[in-house]
Amino acid sequence: MIDFIKAKNAFSEYLKQYDTLDGSIKMKIKHTYEVIHKSEYIASALNLKEEDVELAKLIALLHDIGRFEQIKETKDFSDNKSFDHADYGGYILFNKGLIRDFVEDNQYDEIIKIAIINHNKYQIQSGLNEKVLLHCKIIRDADKLDNFRVKELEKFEDMFPGHYHSETIHNEKISDKVYEDFKNHKCIKIEDRKTCIDCMICVLAFIFDFNFDISLKFIKENNYINKLINRFENQNKETVQRIEEIRKVANDYIENHV
Repeated sequence: MIDFIKAKNAFSEYLKQYDTLDGSIKMKIKHTYEVIHKSEYIASALNLKEEDVELAKLIALLHDIGRFEQIKETKDFSDNKSFDHADYGGYILFNKGLIRDFVEDNQYDEIIKIAIINHNKYQIQSGLNEKVLLHCKIIRDADKLDNFRVKELEKFEDMFPGHYHSETIHNEKISDKVYEDFKNHKCIKIEDRKTCIDCMICVLAFIFDFNFDISLKFIKENNYINKLINRFENQNKETVQRIEEIRKVANDYIENHV
């Protein structure tokens, strides 16, 4: 069984080794708890049994546990071969045995590990059984949903540590590959993002990868496409034109799929 209160308490203990006053750390803590709410929202909307709702919440609690060490060590949120936060989270939880601090019952281990490792990947790995795949889909949708809130409300310097420059962000260009992939309803690969504005477009492109209708409906009801785009105060004429085309593509896609 899952004791979610115990798991939350263990998470609070885990965070004590990090500087919780750091803007990027605070942002990720807030993100974690918001993803819990969104995972519960999705799981409940799918009419899952209580055990699966609690499991979805636990996966959400732990999905970004690798982020805190990442920002501490690299001062960055960029996943690469040297530090992938999802892979690192799976490593410390299951190779180092940290998972037992959060849940005593090991029957959920495989689901939790696979869901966490897959939550940030371009695609979910193939060959998973129905239940594991379900929880991979829930955490991916919940994580993406809250990234829209993050990109709407959080400070640029906390979202892009080490990359944000106030004097240049509003003059950045959208990379050609990012722009073309978006117009073709494709998600953006990490290696194709070159600028902060590319990262913002990457979040907008999450709409092409949602697994549940309720997720896309949530984006529409919260007007997230326009809210995120309206944060741009870009002075580059080409970028302004591309942003407006992206707005149209995104809103048309949502209207056609909700």
